[in-house]
Amino acid sequence: MGARAPRERTPVSPTKAGNLRIDAQRYWDSLMEMAKIGATPKGGCNRQTLTDLDREGRDLFKRWCEAAGLTVTVDEMGNMMALRPGRRPELPPVAIGSHLDTQPTGGKFDGVAGVLAGLEIVRTLNDAGYETDHPILVVNWTNEEGTRFAPAMLASGVFAGAFTKAWAYDRTDREGKRFGDELERIGYKGTLPCAPPPGGWKAHLELHIEQGPILEAEGKTIGVVEGAQGIRWYDVAITGKESHAGSTPMPRRKDALVAAAKVVAGLDALARDYGPHAVITVGVLEIAKPSRNVVPGRVTFTIDLRHPDDATLAELDGKVRGLVAEACARDGLSHTVDPIWHFPSVRFDPTCVAAVREAAEASGFSWRPMISGPGHDSCYTARVVPTAMIFVPCRDGLSHNEEEWAEPEHLAAGCQVLLQAVLRLARAE
Repeated sequence: MGARAPRERTPVSPTKAGNLRIDAQRYWDSLMEMAKIGATPKGGCNRQTLTDLDREGRDLFKRWCEAAGLTVTVDEMGNMMALRPGRRPELPPVAIGSHLDTQPTGGKFDGVAGVLAGLEIVRTLNDAGYETDHPILVVNWTNEEGTRFAPAMLASGVFAGAFTKAWAYDRTDREGKRFGDELERIGYKGTLPCAPPPGGWKAHLELHIEQGPILEAEGKTIGVVEGAQGIRWYDVAITGKESHAGSTPMPRRKDALVAAAKVVAGLDALARDYGPHAVITVGVLEIAKPSRNVVPGRVTFTIDLRHPDDATLAELDGKVRGLVAEACARDGLSHTVDPIWHFPSVRFDPTCVAAVREAAEASGFSWRPMISGPGHDSCYTARVVPTAMIFVPCRDGLSHNEEEWAEPEHLAAGCQVLLQAVLRLARAE
């Protein structure tokens, strides 16, 4: 779709700012146009980070931003920063950020809705000739999903100082390709430092589908997100001994898959014991050199552990390790539990949260406070920038799935609330 040419900007009074309305159809059309890149047969998207399809999505976003009069720069981690000047350029920008990368069987809205909401806000301001005091910065964060290069939120983690750039560049995918090499290959390895600039940012706001069932179940339109769960990721390896399936008696087997199955079942029971907040997932399980008539000798798998309370998360960490050890003990199997990522629980900035809440109320939408179950780039930016998030419902709470769906009116409502929250924060104090 063609972007509208930016109009000459003139100051607009704060009272008129409250009357600004996003163009819901234009926002939806942008989402559907981006969804064509990496479209899957079941209606989703496969636009994994640093692939050729990711580059196509980035290129389209860049064209749209430049057509809207934004200056696009790229930092050393491939984060795209699209700047709209403010009336007072010496003031720190208000950032609107999310991500364009997807899961292999992802949907049209996870992350993308937040990035393109930022673009729609800029277009709306351009249409009205509205000039904010603070600059506006629209951000596409690299590798939020972590599906190709673990861990998730890799680039925002470097931005917040959680990871070093060198460590991030050395992350590899399953084919052994390095993050740094792939970033350069697609042409998005920038030169700007991946860190808060001198003077920092005034705020970072992110619109996202809920990826859970609460808003839909309660008939609420807006989730005012006050924080996020703590997360721990593990890589687990269990090693036994390959042997013939027909001639190895059961008592003499060292079956790594049997032990792994015990762990998986035990993790499910553990999460239910610590309900309703604890969630544990084994998302990847692989048998080394699988064969129909060979007892599995080595199995590797991942564990994703989450809870909103850090003390409980630490307690669960011990129980997870105990489950693996117990499952391996009977047959004398060896094992390793490698904690590859630990993300403590997050509390968002009270001023930013209040801006979102007040924007929802002023816009006339029903809302409720929420804690995010999934991690987001905002969970890292919150370490170095005042941050808050906005959730909108998604059908059946389904995400990371090609059938992921958000109603156009809910997305428009979230974008409208985001606009009003940005306007509140972009006024000079």
